[in-house]
Amino acid sequence: MELDRRGCVVQPRPWANRQREEPVDEAKPFNIPKRVVWKAFKRVKANQGAAGVDKQSIAGFEADLSNNLYKLWNRMCSGSYFPPPVRRVEIPKADGGMRPLGIPTVTDRIAQEVARRYLEPHLERCFTPTPMATDPAALQSMPCARHASAAGGLTGCLTSM
Repeated sequence: MELDRRGCVVQPRPWANRQREEPVDEAKPFNIPKRVVWKAFKRVKANQGAAGVDKQSIAGFEADLSNNLYKLWNRMCSGSYFPPPVRRVEIPKADGGMRPLGIPTVTDRIAQEVARRYLEPHLERCFTPTPMATDPAALQSMPCARHASAAGGLTGCLTSM
């Protein structure tokens, strides 16, 4: 893309967008309705949970709710959302040992819920009951399907891996 200098401001030439694949009038590459982000927040709020690495609780997130949800929606729609690191906490195991547990931030939990709400209906179709799903030999060749049928769908498959 070539640029023209006009005073102190650098402006792109009018034909600069001809090489792009997406239409010029598309401001956001991902169409995520704001209502989906709101519903995801309601679900995260209902689940409670501890604060993440940013030490922001759900109550703290709610203090500036509209601004926080808008920022998350804007970043997810534009494709510029990147999750922050998770807070690592050691929790006890049944055998007496300890295991690490990652606690995401409230914002990241909402983003994960938005992604789940979008992906789950599309991916659940892959795990619908078929004659092949009852054939043990066929299930041996498909480890995710084996986990999904035993665990009860895609969610069980992904959590058991």
